[in-house]
Amino acid sequence: MVPFVCVKDYEEQALKILTPVARDYYNNGAGEERSLLWNKEAFTKIRILPRMLRDVTNVDITTTILGEKVSMPLGIAPTAMQRMAHPDGECANAKAAEAAGTIFTLSTISTSSIEEVAAAAPKAIKWLQLYVFFDRKLTLELVQRAEKSGFKAVVLTVDAPIFGDRRNELRNKFKLPPHLKYANVDDYVKKNKLNDESISKLFDPSLSWNDVTWLISQTRLPVVIKGILTVEDAILSVKYGASAIQVSNHGARQIDGVPAPIEVLPELVKAVGDKLEIYIDGGITVGTDVFKAVALGAKMTFIGRPMLWAMACEGEKGAKNLLELLKKEIHLTFALSGCRSIKEVTKTMVCHESKYSHL
Repeated sequence: MVPFVCVKDYEEQALKILTPVARDYYNNGAGEERSLLWNKEAFTKIRILPRMLRDVTNVDITTTILGEKVSMPLGIAPTAMQRMAHPDGECANAKAAEAAGTIFTLSTISTSSIEEVAAAAPKAIKWLQLYVFFDRKLTLELVQRAEKSGFKAVVLTVDAPIFGDRRNELRNKFKLPPHLKYANVDDYVKKNKLNDESISKLFDPSLSWNDVTWLISQTRLPVVIKGILTVEDAILSVKYGASAIQVSNHGARQIDGVPAPIEVLPELVKAVGDKLEIYIDGGITVGTDVFKAVALGAKMTFIGRPMLWAMACEGEKGAKNLLELLKKEIHLTFALSGCRSIKEVTKTMVCHESKYSHL
């Protein structure tokens, strides 16, 4: 077999071997999937402006996120139901993050529980992605379990009051495979006799900024607000006490026609970058994407689908290998751009393609 040397290699193979139901669920965008396309295309419109003769003998790509040192400005974003890709699911990805020295974010609707992930990767920096349910008691139980299990942050997803128009899921009549379970809420699901069609009805569409205040008051963990795409909401995130925001369009799975996160990142950084930490996910597939995002002001970047592709192909081994490949790509981009540390990756290192439109 030809070795896997990049995200694209893993993606091409994974799309061949995943079941159609899992493949379409993971690969799905909303509506006509224009935003899904833009997430990647937007990065191609940004040019890197490398500096020369900068002595890159020693290059340090480490950074500090919410007080925790990480090996690189790239971590794992939350993706649901990872055991559809591989039997080890979220535990394999958490182990990969642990080995790489970076952040793993566990989805609320995961197929491995908070406790299982904590046991599998006790030294990993683990965050819990959280949906707020109608049943606030259930919501708080998840947060308390995460605290007890050593998780370091809560990532509140605010862009999914209801699920988007994901047409392949409708075509496939998506259901979680019968041998799997929604591990974090399994007892609740059984007690209330819920099924795949009604699991989304746990989500509370009345969620408002007051609920951010409530959540922050209920946990000692920092709260990251995920799903921010406008200056107005970034400013409100500061007002309501978030420790960080994650610029994201939910992998383009919620509403089609929204901009790519990398497109809106600069204006959000300008508005609130000195008041909280700013992260980004969506469309990142290579080390140069990470460099571009950092140059435009992101303190951290996250990937979701690429980790699913790697795990589908090679399980934990694939997940670990992909993070190492990307770490090398990031290091290489830093060195070839003349940047010896995160602080040297500034907005002067990139420009939009329109700068050269006169040529």
